[in-house]
Amino acid sequence: MMVFLKPFISPSSSSLWSKSNSGENSLNTNVKICKRAEVVCQGMLTPRKFMQKRRKVEVFKSTEDEADQKNWRKMMNEIEEAGSAVSVLRTQRDKNQALPKNLVLGSLVRFKQLKKWNLVSEILEWLRTQHWWDFNEMDFLMLITAYGKQGDFSKAERILGYMNKKGYPANVISHTALMEAYGKGGQYAKAEAIFRRMQTSGPEPSAITYQIILKIFVEGDKFNEAQEVFEALMDMDAPPLKPDQKMFHMMIYMYKKAGKYEKARHLFSLMAERGIPQNTVTYNSLMSFETNYKEVANIYDQMQRAGLRPDVVSYALLISAYGKARREEEALAVFEEMLDAGVRPTQKSYNILLDAFAISGMVEQARTVFKSMRRDRCSPDLCSYTTMLSAYINASDMEGAEKFFRRIKQDGLEPNVVTYGTLIKGYAKTNDLEKMMEKYEDMRVHGIKANQTIFTTIMDAYGRNKDFGSAVAWFNEMASSGVSPDQKAKNILLSLAKTSEEQMEAKQITGCANELIVNSIPSDINDNDENEYDDDDGSGGDDDDDIDEKESILSGEKLDKLIISGSAASQT
Repeated sequence: MMVFLKPFISPSSSSLWSKSNSGENSLNTNVKICKRAEVVCQGMLTPRKFMQKRRKVEVFKSTEDEADQKNWRKMMNEIEEAGSAVSVLRTQRDKNQALPKNLVLGSLVRFKQLKKWNLVSEILEWLRTQHWWDFNEMDFLMLITAYGKQGDFSKAERILGYMNKKGYPANVISHTALMEAYGKGGQYAKAEAIFRRMQTSGPEPSAITYQIILKIFVEGDKFNEAQEVFEALMDMDAPPLKPDQKMFHMMIYMYKKAGKYEKARHLFSLMAERGIPQNTVTYNSLMSFETNYKEVANIYDQMQRAGLRPDVVSYALLISAYGKARREEEALAVFEEMLDAGVRPTQKSYNILLDAFAISGMVEQARTVFKSMRRDRCSPDLCSYTTMLSAYINASDMEGAEKFFRRIKQDGLEPNVVTYGTLIKGYAKTNDLEKMMEKYEDMRVHGIKANQTIFTTIMDAYGRNKDFGSAVAWFNEMASSGVSPDQKAKNILLSLAKTSEEQMEAKQITGCANELIVNSIPSDINDNDENEYDDDDGSGGDDDDDIDEKESILSGEKLDKLIISGSAASQT
């Protein structure tokens, strides 16, 4: 039986160790982390709760009921495999000469629950043409809702027109569905127009209408409009409804997206004051914009003390926080806690754990995580492969990195600009300029354009090899390729200038001719930190023009969507 240890957080070194022991303490800590990582990584290969198949005992009303249930499940499996519903339903109808209404309704309800709106709309469009099916108002409303969820506003408009011809009055459901269709289709002005018309002329917006319009505004970066709608609901003396949990979640997310963290925290406190229940999604939203791992861990503990169970997003956020802080032991312990709790890891959570090891060059541990992804039915994506590649590079194992790079293609994936950039960065760090340029040319042959990080990496590599002229040439190449050099690229070029002539040239090129060179700009920008192009805010992400796939998982966009999808999970 494998024994797993709880996260070990050592006391501050100042209270236990003298300065003379600091090197030994660091060595012991690294050994402890590596040994524990080996133990827990081996444990990752053991069966998990979520993988254990539970035998269900089913009770049927009758033999006929049992036959109907089995027939329905078989049909659903056939639809899943075919990816289309109508062909399967037609076959069923040919066999049975009549499709039981409860079988069709059961299929619609199930696909609605699974949010497979394309299948819902396909079935309903087919039923609309069948003489044996009484296509009523509820069917129309479900169909327009399905198109709304898919963002297909032209078809939603068409169905609304059919409803009017049939004499069905427009109601809040049809208006909300059309509004959502416009929002998902990027037609924000039309979505807002429907909402404003509902406010003035009716039908009166429902709670779901408000939830959806807030989401549309936030996704469209119409923050002022979202705030105006939310505050109007908050300030009304006797409104028909008050902001609910989902509305608060969306506004917290909006303030996070806008970088207004204090306002987000204020809303969190306001929820408690107004008696709005706080759930796992609420705490996840707070965790998502904290940059200090201690704060993230504190919110995680608050959530558990409140009697809430962490979900996969909670674990992913905490693992990410520990990984960015280079606290691999805690990151691994949290991942193990997630597995033991029976929470099925997602591709994103695996990628986050993989990155925690990759940052520190812990290749064997990263390889174990990579292997276990397939076992847990989470196929590695290009981000997973690129992160694994960075593990070899951060371990200064360029031979291993080169072999793994070849494996990416062998496994049927095409390296992208981030993958090439990772390998180019590795050769730059080892001062192998020949190999670095070989990969750059290979990237261009494959039709991939360099981004800002790649240009800056090559520029810096030449400059650190006392070839300031080539560094200048690559700075100019960046601009001529349509990639505007940012302040980080300018700072690096300035740091590479050693002689007075070089400094003058660097200042002229970067537009800093009237400014003094800051002596504190580091010249060994690659030596201490593999995230040498981090933003000044310490977020750990690349520049806006260069937010790569790996960073997006760790720094926000994809994780934000995961958080918001949890908030809107019950919205239909």
